[in-house]
Amino acid sequence: MIQIGIVDDHAIVRASLKQYLAEHVDFRVAGEALNVCEAVEMVRNQHLDVLVLDLTLPDGSGVDAITRIQEVAPDIAILIFTGYPEEQFAVNVLRKGVRGYLNKDCPPHEIAEAIRKIALNGRYLTDKVAELLAQNVSRKSDAPAHELLSGREYQVFLKLARGDTAGQIAGGLGLSVKTVSTYRTRLLEKMGLASNSDLTYYAMKNGILN
Repeated sequence: MIQIGIVDDHAIVRASLKQYLAEHVDFRVAGEALNVCEAVEMVRNQHLDVLVLDLTLPDGSGVDAITRIQEVAPDIAILIFTGYPEEQFAVNVLRKGVRGYLNKDCPPHEIAEAIRKIALNGRYLTDKVAELLAQNVSRKSDAPAHELLSGREYQVFLKLARGDTAGQIAGGLGLSVKTVSTYRTRLLEKMGLASNSDLTYYAMKNGILN
């Protein structure tokens, strides 16, 4: 029996996943969480084989959650299940040690296939994700990482590099904190960085901060 945890802030998504997974005799949904803190507590207090994790959560991004979860439960197999297209985050999160990446538009049978495969220490890569990984390995570019950012991403990057909080950035740009968190996750992935400190160092090294 594969013990599964679901982390998603939408109740209807959790309920739908739980109902679908209950149709399989080798699956058992052993826990649910709607944010990063609850996810960390869940993996700390329960034995789970597979964690189905969204990338957008109310108290932080799923990218940040991966590291915290792995610190508590290093052997857990993480399957990203998100609305974000593969191009935005798949390569970055796979580098962090997740075992699979599925878009929420995927057919239901792929979820079951992915869970079974990663529960056996395999990796589940769709054709699209495999192609992205191959392109990433072979891609060579001399362009500075910050030039890959959109205009809004660059604005958020500058403010993060200067030490502004997500709340301050949200207020200054007229965005929600959740949207700022999404931009942060996206720009970190594009730049190949992992933290706000990395952003500050990058900006100073490249003469971007005055």
